Amino acid sequence: MITRVIKWLAPWGLAFLLAACQPADDATPQLHLTGNTMGTYYSIKIVGADDSRASALQAEIDRRLEQVNDQMSTYREDSELSRFNRHKADTPFAVSENTARVVTAALQLGRLTGGALDVTVGPLVNLWGFGPDARPTHIPGDEQLAAVKAQTGLKHLSVLTAADGDYLQKSLPGLYVDLSSIAKGFGVDVVSEYLSEQGFTHHLVEIGGEVRTRGLNAHGQDWRIAVEKPGPGTGMVQQVVALANTSVATSGDYRNYYELDGQRLSHTMDPATGKPITHRLASVTVIHPSCMMADGLATALTVMGTDRALAFAERHGLAVYLLTKTDDGFRVDMSSAFKKYLRG
Repeated sequence: MITRVIKWLAPWGLAFLLAACQPADDATPQLHLTGNTMGTYYSIKIVGADDSRASALQAEIDRRLEQVNDQMSTYREDSELSRFNRHKADTPFAVSENTARVVTAALQLGRLTGGALDVTVGPLVNLWGFGPDARPTHIPGDEQLAAVKAQTGLKHLSVLTAADGDYLQKSLPGLYVDLSSIAKGFGVDVVSEYLSEQGFTHHLVEIGGEVRTRGLNAHGQDWRIAVEKPGPGTGMVQQVVALANTSVATSGDYRNYYELDGQRLSHTMDPATGKPITHRLASVTVIHPSCMMADGLATALTVMGTDRALAFAERHGLAVYLLTKTDDGFRVDMSSAFKKYLRG
């Protein structure tokens, strides 16, 4: 799935393109903030802001992103989500409004995509060697796979809202929830909504490749984003899109994989089989008003594979761009709704 130009494309699939078509003198002043969060970086461009606001804005942005981490990180033992994962009872577990909101969105996307997005597949990710556990020395057997798969499933997770707050509930003691497929996009939305509240209606927020735009860039144009061409090396642009008041996220399996017993194993799990995906869809880019939704949809469509993903996008009017590996390179497919964003 941005303003250090193209060299930031490689790890996450997207980057800002600097608007070099106009001289700098014609540009509105712009503040650029960078930092680290969620195990990656953030890059924020705020049109019409100057250095006098930098310290206060960045402090509040960092505070809000830290709050998201404290709520939903699985790497923090004391986060709300980590404590819920250790909660073995089926009694309601109190969480923040933010955590309830993100889990609710994950459940909605799970239903919408027929289970292609499943935030409970963490044990399967670990089983196949893409989590903190060591990689297996052999392909997991059917019995082992079935035992781990039995510990997953969105049907075992629910969100409850009561007069005194929000709660998560599990019907399976060992259920483990990982929101990494959707929480980064939510963090982008949180920052963008904060900037809009502060009156900065022209900005771009990016966290590790997930992007949300508002208004126009410093040159009075739509924000331009580059979709990376999959493959070895860095900085190869596949397609440029122009965005205003919307978000974009990319998911792909062409970097995080390994080979075992002669099989290429992707980090992307198919919840239906409990196994890594085996099709040749390498990269999915989704444009959606909500970065959280774009983030989750990109993962779900990656699970589906090219034909199912494209049909799903057309059925739901989604703007989707797909790159599928072929013997000769990569084939491009896109939904009808995506075409209006193309540039270059």
